[in-house]
Amino acid sequence: MLPMRCMKIDPDKGRLLLQLALQSIEYGIAHGRVMEIDTAGFVPQLRQPLACFLTLTEGGNLRGCTGALEPTMALAEHVVEAAYATAFRDPRFAALREAELDRLELELAVLGPLQRLGVATEDQLIAMLEPQVDGLVLEADGRRATFLPKVWEQLPDPREFLRHLRRKAGLPETGWPADLRVSRYGATTFSSSVRELRVPPAQF
Repeated sequence: MLPMRCMKIDPDKGRLLLQLALQSIEYGIAHGRVMEIDTAGFVPQLRQPLACFLTLTEGGNLRGCTGALEPTMALAEHVVEAAYATAFRDPRFAALREAELDRLELELAVLGPLQRLGVATEDQLIAMLEPQVDGLVLEADGRRATFLPKVWEQLPDPREFLRHLRRKAGLPETGWPADLRVSRYGATTFSSSVRELRVPPAQF
C-alpha cells in the first residue's frame, strides 16, 4: 500500500508518462527545443497540476536529473518539460547525444504535496522521518535543496542522509540554524530502460 503522502497512479499511466518523457527527449535531439503537447487528450489525472522529477542514468551512473517540488502545470506537460531539461539543460552534464539514448534508464518520480515539519532539532527530525519513503527539503539562508526518496538507497542511515543533504544545500553539517525549514513529500516512481519503452505492449 502506498503511503498517504504518495500519489496513486496506475502502472499503465506511469508507462505512458515515461514514453512521453522519451518522446520529449527524442524531439529535443531532432529539433533542439521543447516539444509542445495538447493536454486535452489526456485522462484527467495526467492533466492535473502535479510536480515531478525526471532522472536519467547510464549503467547505474547519473546522467541528469531535474524537476520541481511544487506543481505549476499539468503533469503530462511537466513530464515533457522535465525530460527536456534533464537531457539538455542539467548544468552538471553535456547535452545528451542521440548515440547515448539506447543505453539510458528513465526514472520518473511524481511528487505528493510538501508537508512542513515543525521540528527544532535534528533528533526530532530523525524521529519523524520514514526512510525509503520520505523525500526531504531543507531551506535556510536563501538556500534550498532536496533529496528524492530514491537517495535512501545510497544513504540508508538518517543522519548520513541529512548530513549529505545539508552539504548539498550549502548548509553547516552540524547545528540547527534558526531559520531552517524542513518539509517532506512522498513520490510515486516509475522506471524503464529506453529499449523497453520502445517495445509495444503485449496484445491479449
